Amino acid sequence: MQVAPGTDGIQKLLAAEQDAQKIVTEARKGKTDRLRQAKAEAEKEIAAYRAEREGAYQKKIAESSSGSQATFQRLTTETALTVQNIQADVKAKKQQIVDMLMAYTTTVRFS
Repeated sequence: MQVAPGTDGIQKLLAAEQDAQKIVTEARKGKTDRLRQAKAEAEKEIAAYRAEREGAYQKKIAESSSGSQATFQRLTTETALTVQNIQADVKAKKQQIVDMLMAYTTTVRFS
């Protein structure tokens, strides 16, 4: 059986087209696999970065809350000391003020 002269070329062309189709399919599959792998790696990096930033945030919150607690304690102590000083001043000058008021109210002034 003899093959028509144009048929051999067509067969070669069809075989080359099938080979090209396989190459394109494999390339697309490889590209999809690489994209899937890159996405998984990016998600891992994002999760690690998020965990790092969350840790830093929690540390900052802990530092600031302990700092505000220390500030609160310091202000409470300073306020108590100031109140004590004022009370001591009042006690020291109380009799002096009472005497001055008694002098003004008991002294008769005629205008």
